[in-house]
Amino acid sequence: MHIGSLNKKSRKLALLVDPDSVQMKQIENLFTIPGANLVDYFLVGGSLLMSEFESAILELKKQTDKPVIIFPGNAFQISEYADAFMLLSLISGRNPEFLIGHHVMAAPQLKRIGITVVSTGYILIDGGQPSSVQYMSNSMPIPAAKNDIAVATAQAGEMIGMKQLYLEAGSGASHPVPTSLISKVVQSVDLPIIVGGGIRTPEQAENAWKAGANLVVVGNAIEKDPEFISELITARAALG
Repeated sequence: MHIGSLNKKSRKLALLVDPDSVQMKQIENLFTIPGANLVDYFLVGGSLLMSEFESAILELKKQTDKPVIIFPGNAFQISEYADAFMLLSLISGRNPEFLIGHHVMAAPQLKRIGITVVSTGYILIDGGQPSSVQYMSNSMPIPAAKNDIAVATAQAGEMIGMKQLYLEAGSGASHPVPTSLISKVVQSVDLPIIVGGGIRTPEQAENAWKAGANLVVVGNAIEKDPEFISELITARAALG
């Protein structure tokens, strides 16, 4: 399965692995958990990455043939061993470093290693508490009740050539992206929509899919309860 298989009709699930939060032993044991082999994508990255993350990528590649994709927190999180690189442009913010600055630094190396690059419009939504993304990027999130701002931002992202949009409430958010906002954005653009941050229950993931999310990303909840994976797989299956 290639990253390009994500489309407007998808209902897929991705697991975000942050090497700073997950020990290698947990990654090694990941596929002993029921349902882990049914996860569609594995994202690797984090805001800091004080640890070496290539070992996490290689361990995942050893265990699965599903795409392992870099979800970078900065321009230095690059590895030739991943299947793809999600080139994030924080289009909801006004910090030029996260709109183009880091991209300029990363582009020569991405070009050299020849990795698949997927341009992604990254839209930060208020998840109820300050997030790592907000702090590291020095950018304010869009208020969760401001559907009109989220829609206009998504439309702008589509017009400037983004291939997909990522609605992010932030790691450890108090609450996920509202379903009403997801639905409005889905209706306003013709791009695949990714939703992540603050998803702690199967019902929250199910609601995001029902609202039109093409890919739901979970991270923190899995770190605390690995069995959550099988619950998510069951919830998705119930949608048909």
